[in-house]
Amino acid sequence: MKRVALVPALAMVGLLAACSSGPTIRSDYDHSANFAQYRSFGFMSPLGTDKAGYSTLLTERLKSATRSQMEMRGYVYAEQSPDLLINFNAKLQQKTQVTPAAPMGPYYGYRAGFYGGWPGYAWGNDVYQYTEGTLNIDLIDARRKQLVWEGVSVGVIDDQATASSAQNVDANVAQIFQRYPFREGSGAPQTPQSTKAQ
Repeated sequence: MKRVALVPALAMVGLLAACSSGPTIRSDYDHSANFAQYRSFGFMSPLGTDKAGYSTLLTERLKSATRSQMEMRGYVYAEQSPDLLINFNAKLQQKTQVTPAAPMGPYYGYRAGFYGGWPGYAWGNDVYQYTEGTLNIDLIDARRKQLVWEGVSVGVIDDQATASSAQNVDANVAQIFQRYPFREGSGAPQTPQSTKAQ
């Protein structure tokens, strides 16, 4: 894990796809919902990524990538009265990980207790600061105004040089939708993909 600085929210989604170990993907859905009735989709207004009052580049890329994933599964885009509404949220959070000094820990085990450091000896705690990015994609039953599916991608952002390109946004959204177990007009869930993106 590298020491990194906070990056703009616009770059977050693209960088999630560029994490060294890949983002962690998880999802859940309302098991009481009848997914067979959902055939069309649209987008919330305003979307969670448009808190400034206007549509951002991030929002437009997320909409494009999500529309592609939904249409691949047979859903039809509808501006008026869709069955499902889609919402996004993206956030960055500064994290700190502290690894306590352990003079007799695994690395120092070769001393086998025969000798140790001088009084006060210790290398000190290792402190790592990093940025964690989280992207949520929500599917809402438009009629009931009820969340029916959520896909989440969480990753450590360790490549500041990677821009938030449409290609990277597409890749991250595709990873999230690998966990979406339904197709248009079908209420039978398919086997979800691995919880860890490769």
